[in-house]
Amino acid sequence: FFQCDNAKGLKAFYDAIKYGPNHLMVFGGVCATVTSIIAESLKGWNLVQLSFAATTPELADKKKYPYFFRTVPSDNAVNPAILKLLKHYHWKRVGTLTQDVQRFSEVRNDLTGVLYGEDIEISDTESFSNDPCTSVKKLKGNDVRIILGQFDEEMAVKVFCCAYEEEMYGSKYQWIIPGWYENLWWESWINSSQCLSKNLLAAMEGYIGVDFEPLSSNTNKTISGRTPQQYEKEYNAKRGDGQSSKFHGYAYDGIWVIARTLQRAMNYLNSTKKHQKIEDFNYTNHKLGKIFLDAMNETRFFGVTGEVVFRNGERMGTIKFTQFQEQKEVKVGEYNAVHDQLVIINNSIRFQGLEPPKDKTIIQEELRKISLPLYSILSALTILGMIMASAFLFFNIKNRNQKLIKMSSPYMNNLIILGGMLSYASIFLFGLDGSFVSEKTFETLCTVRTWILTVGYTTAFGAMFAKTWRVHAIFKNVKMKKKIIKDQKLLGIVGGMLLIDLCILICWQVVDPLRRTVEKYNMEPDPAGRDISIRPILEHCENTHMTIWLGIVYAYKGLLMLFGCFLAWETRNVSIPALNDSKYIGMSVYNVGIMCIIGAAVSFLTRDQPNVQFCIVALVIIFCSTITLCLVFVPKLITLRTNPDAATQNRRFQFTQNQKKEDSKTSTSVTSVNQASTSRLEGLQSENHRLRMKITELDKDLEEVTMQLQDTPEKTTYIKQNHYQDLNDILSIRNFTDSKDGEKAILKNHLDQNPPAQWGSSDPSRTSKDPIEDINSPEHIQRRLSLQLPILHHAYLPSIGGVDASCASPCVSPSASPRHRHVPPSFRVMVSGL
Repeated sequence: FFQCDNAKGLKAFYDAIKYGPNHLMVFGGVCATVTSIIAESLKGWNLVQLSFAATTPELADKKKYPYFFRTVPSDNAVNPAILKLLKHYHWKRVGTLTQDVQRFSEVRNDLTGVLYGEDIEISDTESFSNDPCTSVKKLKGNDVRIILGQFDEEMAVKVFCCAYEEEMYGSKYQWIIPGWYENLWWESWINSSQCLSKNLLAAMEGYIGVDFEPLSSNTNKTISGRTPQQYEKEYNAKRGDGQSSKFHGYAYDGIWVIARTLQRAMNYLNSTKKHQKIEDFNYTNHKLGKIFLDAMNETRFFGVTGEVVFRNGERMGTIKFTQFQEQKEVKVGEYNAVHDQLVIINNSIRFQGLEPPKDKTIIQEELRKISLPLYSILSALTILGMIMASAFLFFNIKNRNQKLIKMSSPYMNNLIILGGMLSYASIFLFGLDGSFVSEKTFETLCTVRTWILTVGYTTAFGAMFAKTWRVHAIFKNVKMKKKIIKDQKLLGIVGGMLLIDLCILICWQVVDPLRRTVEKYNMEPDPAGRDISIRPILEHCENTHMTIWLGIVYAYKGLLMLFGCFLAWETRNVSIPALNDSKYIGMSVYNVGIMCIIGAAVSFLTRDQPNVQFCIVALVIIFCSTITLCLVFVPKLITLRTNPDAATQNRRFQFTQNQKKEDSKTSTSVTSVNQASTSRLEGLQSENHRLRMKITELDKDLEEVTMQLQDTPEKTTYIKQNHYQDLNDILSIRNFTDSKDGEKAILKNHLDQNPPAQWGSSDPSRTSKDPIEDINSPEHIQRRLSLQLPILHHAYLPSIGGVDASCASPCVSPSASPRHRHVPPSFRVMVSGL
């Protein structure tokens, strides 16, 4: 039609109608624009048109072009073939990239209709005019792996250049584009792009082209008696050096279509016995025109291009698939539209990877689980810790009647061991995740392990702090003389702490229980190199207000730790090892506090690494439980094996061996603590020091008075006035400091025999006696003083470490004197040197 000139083509058509003979049909039409104009006007002349080269989808509209047929499949004919290919490789998610040209837009629209309802998703539809890079980038952003392209050769070069820059090629991507490009088409347009030839070829490698089959590959004879191969050979021989057209086979089959149509129409006319002939046809003969139309629509035969069949004027032809392999196009399959059958030639399609590309990034969720070897190792350590705790429990029960163990409250020790074993047991539950248990079981474990660890911590440290509180309550109460704190009361204290724990845990469980949550992380490439992405997921035990509940628990445990530190500090000076664990409690609190802070921080920072997190948590629990149990029991075990009596003795006190049994119902530790009141000792020592100083001063005055009496008898009046009161003070001090009944009897007997009469007083009964016989005479007084004062002086010196009454000189030590024999005091404790 005159080189696709619409005006010239339309004029030639009208001239042929007006000046030429009656034409039965119109054969031809290559240019889409001219063909569409002619085909739209054929209805007015009752002419049937058959084209062998017009592939534009627009001509498939039968309402607009009812008399138009074509032996070549339309551009839309490739869409059923593409659908079949997508189903063959199970691609259910595609994207389209279309050049803004009507021809390509129509194919894209028809493809959308074909894919609709076939369970294939068009995830992104992109179009471009000149620069396709933006559209290519969007396709990649939407994770499109299978790209259906509709563009010409020039734009194809630009598209593959952009694909190379965006790395949208290779084993993860599959491009499907038109297959009607000329041979070596990219060489004509490579200079117009900014790509290197090798980069362009790398991006093009593996693309699949879709186009109609120029000649059938079937070896059967056609309607002409030749096989397609024989026809091609004869055609090439006659063509010589002339340019070949891919439409020649469709033109050849088109002639046969017209022949078969006319033959079919003649047969129909003969069968009607109306004596009509095809020569009677004219442009106004609508009936004959309709007969020609129906006859062509029912034509069917096997031609050189395959089976020729029309459906609503459209050729149901054969579609071929080619693949770009090693810089050349290779036929890899074909689709028979008549039978709706796809054939892949000997699996000749080569994909860049080991398998066909996925239609999207396959996200395989992979649970980050705890390593089985790690769980086994930590479980073994936990079992060793529990065996150690069981050994301590056996030791504590076996030696519960030993004084050392009795004084350390064996019942509280059992609770400490129980709390440690509960803490150990929680490690087994912390290591169970989705790889070992179901989701429902995991959610249950979230609650159980929290309860076990919380109760175990409170049981162990609650019992330890309760023991320390008893020591503190006894030794820091200066005024009390005897206070009984039974183990039942300590058990009540621990029970109260556990009751607070239970209240918090029950409220937590009822109001906002722990549930299984899944945290998803960024995708990672498959370590095995497969075309999938790994999305790690991690299970957590969380709830809505996790921070608030953890804050409450941490606050309570923190206060408990501070209370324990306070008690340990207050009782640090109690020097009975069997009673006082303040040093070890302080060490335990320090280690546990530091480890818990470090463990909580590291555990939070490594929450996306379950192996590291579980290792940190398990090691912290193992370390804290082990160090606590060892600090409490190892010193007792060593002391009991080496020197069991040393632990029950104070560095200042020695317990009496013959204690009364009136407090048999009270534990030995309570009785011993009541007897060894450190605060009372401090008060007695202070009073003792003050009295020593007073005795020293009075000794000086006594010596001075003695010397004066021996040298100057006339000074008796001075003595009477100034030193009699000092003598009374000495006597009163002696009565206070000397608690021995023998010494009291001696002093009392001596005073009874020589009663201290009032100075200057006179006895009427003795007034008649000789003055020398007067007991109040100066001679008698001097005599009595010379005898009594040295006795008193030597009697009281041993009380302050001086001269014994039985010694003429100071004794070597107070303990050498018979006056220092041990006599049970009122508090069953004798203060040495007092």
